[in-house]
Amino acid sequence: MNRKIVIAVTGASGSIYASILFQKIREIKKQLDEVAVVFSSNARDIWDYELKTEFEATFPFHVYEKDDFYAPFASGSSDFDTMIICPCSMGNLGRIANGVSDDLITRAADVMLKERRKLILVPRETPLSLIHIENMKKVTLAGGIICPAIPSFYSKPKTIEQAVETVVERILNLSGLKIESYQWGKSDSENL
Repeated sequence: MNRKIVIAVTGASGSIYASILFQKIREIKKQLDEVAVVFSSNARDIWDYELKTEFEATFPFHVYEKDDFYAPFASGSSDFDTMIICPCSMGNLGRIANGVSDDLITRAADVMLKERRKLILVPRETPLSLIHIENMKKVTLAGGIICPAIPSFYSKPKTIEQAVETVVERILNLSGLKIESYQWGKSDSENL
């Protein structure tokens, strides 16, 4: 059985994480029936500024506007089982942590939490204030997963993209999707 997931992109710096996430999703699209995509108000501006390119909504992506509360995943009756917010701004994280559903991103996140489905937030912020940490705690206690955009270096990445891939592969593994990725404890030849 294939899956339906939601990916939201907010205006936090780190559009490269979302870009590589979409690239990896295209590589494993046979595992997915649908990937709904939502950009926050300024996410496209940040994307254009940081990546100097436009998002291409090719299969399996279906883009929804941030104020489209008729999107199927705005309701618990839909069969979307996972939501990834990458990168996740601290403003969006704070609204989710406090139950403020003022756009499609925060409403869909609220649905994932109330229906006990998988919600993965990928914050890219440093340093963290106590407010940020408390909001992460609230989301975690509500059942969400906080996966900070912090690369690992076990695989000895040689480029920024390879370092970002370490986070993206972790996100996909947390989502329950099958993707080949570096695994600690395996020899270099086994990780090829």
